Amino acid sequence: MPATPAWPPKSAPRLFVETELSNHTTVQIEGNQAHYLTKVMRVSPGDAVILCDDVTGEWAAEVVEAGKRHVTLQPTHHQRPREPVPDFWLCPALLKKDRFDLVLEKATELGVDRIAPVVTRRCVADKLNLDRASAIVTEAAEQCARTALPKVAEPVKLDALLRDWPEDRLLFFADEEGGEPVADAFCYADGPAALLTGPEGGFDDAEREAIRAHPNARPIGLGPRILRGETAAIAGIAVWMAEAGDWIDEE
Repeated sequence: MPATPAWPPKSAPRLFVETELSNHTTVQIEGNQAHYLTKVMRVSPGDAVILCDDVTGEWAAEVVEAGKRHVTLQPTHHQRPREPVPDFWLCPALLKKDRFDLVLEKATELGVDRIAPVVTRRCVADKLNLDRASAIVTEAAEQCARTALPKVAEPVKLDALLRDWPEDRLLFFADEEGGEPVADAFCYADGPAALLTGPEGGFDDAEREAIRAHPNARPIGLGPRILRGETAAIAGIAVWMAEAGDWIDEE
């Protein structure tokens, strides 16, 4: 006899929902998510959908009803708890929309806990559509099977970021003029930390001086080349995760 297919199948669609999930919770999906399930994935009653709620973790759910405008799901199996996330923030200066979209997406995939955008003097953009940013990080988390969503904060000016910086959190400053080699700086870091990266034109002299004067700031160098803002953010996160984050637990 043929083997019984695994349930839920690995090809099951994955969605984040706002409802806290349990075996006793029925979930109603509407709007764009319902359109995705019915028109793109073509789910029908009995099919599996993977749900995450950013609280309890990942659940396998069964499609109970697939209507034209809504889908009803019943969680059945708790697959995984919400993942532990390193206490690491990214503080990227705002970039042009397409480049900042890339930062949001890759920071989510790489596992940061919080994205706190910064407005500097040379920023081309000074605003961020938080609803759109939230949609980008949610889709990225779904694509890479995260069970936790990074928080996306309202952009703040650099002076406000420095003024209100938590006393217990290191601020690694990606300085294009150089600093401690990044792997050395991250290798011995312990406790809450963040990475600050600059805009298209870099930080000006006054900003660089203000950052370096902050008691929690540690200037770091990201190699011998000048990197674009989005490249610096992605590269810095990757090195952090390899040296001090959750990549070091991988076998």
